[in-house]
Amino acid sequence: MAEREREVLLTADGLHKLEDELELLKTVRRREVAERIKVAREFGDLSENSEYEEAKNEQAFVEGRILTLEKTLRSARIVSEAEVDPHRVNIGSSVTLRDLETREIFEYTIVGSSEADPAQNRISYQSPVGQAVFGQATGSTVEVRLPAGVARYEILAVAR
Repeated sequence: MAEREREVLLTADGLHKLEDELELLKTVRRREVAERIKVAREFGDLSENSEYEEAKNEQAFVEGRILTLEKTLRSARIVSEAEVDPHRVNIGSSVTLRDLETREIFEYTIVGSSEADPAQNRISYQSPVGQAVFGQATGSTVEVRLPAGVARYEILAVAR
């Protein structure tokens, strides 16, 4: 019996971005890489042909990414507004935190792991901070285990 794939939680926006990336890889990038391989073969001896080797490596990367995206999309589930308590942190929530030691304020949007972009303050619900705040309400205090120790945060606001 095959092991059941793990469910991947996404926002609707995240799902669309993954679908768009998959479409681009299948329709444009595959053709571009195939053309690069064809041109590189014309250079002759493949054993000493760096252009061919580079194109084959790129092809492997593109095909691997396609497989990863297809697997993710097969097990994806959009978290709908109807199933989310607007007063608790969930996928798609914006959460404002105060570090109880430094008093510094942070604002994050909680997203699926494939949508995470820490530079844009978009963190995964599976990250240490995401796990600590997930399901919590305004006013809660959470502890986050970090490599440098434990950080404590107060949830100041939750918004959709």
